[in-house]
Amino acid sequence: MASQPKDIKLIVFDFDGVFTDNTVFVFEDGREAVRCDRSDGLGLSKLRKRGVDMMILSTEANTVVSSRARKLKLRCVQNISDKLGELTSIVAGKSIELSQVAFMGNDINDAGCLKAAGLPITTNDAHPDVKNLGAYVTKRNGGQGAVREFCDWFDKALSVNE
Repeated sequence: MASQPKDIKLIVFDFDGVFTDNTVFVFEDGREAVRCDRSDGLGLSKLRKRGVDMMILSTEANTVVSSRARKLKLRCVQNISDKLGELTSIVAGKSIELSQVAFMGNDINDAGCLKAAGLPITTNDAHPDVKNLGAYVTKRNGGQGAVREFCDWFDKALSVNE
């Protein structure tokens, strides 16, 4: 049984394919750009006002991820090869349990975190091998408001428990 939103102490988001539509634009000089949905920021703001702890965990090391995380006021850990190991370390440092974590991912490198998290969330367009791991599967695709949809759902669920 998945944890309920009221039990969650930390929300962790993958970046590529969750905040983005997994498309990358590569310029001649090697710089990269991605497509994100601006509405995600408003959803995150609602949860931040509630005091919800949130962060980004990404295997990719990219200035695009850092820049977007900074703008969204999210802690960001990137350039990691073992997502579940890093998540376990973060959780231990916060003195919480994995059952108190919501993890939103979309691809096979997220499978370990999705299986371990108390509340696994996947995007509508997640890889078929992980999509069904989500206790909540968004109706929207990554980069097209999936984060906002989840934030709205989570906020509403918290409101019901007030």
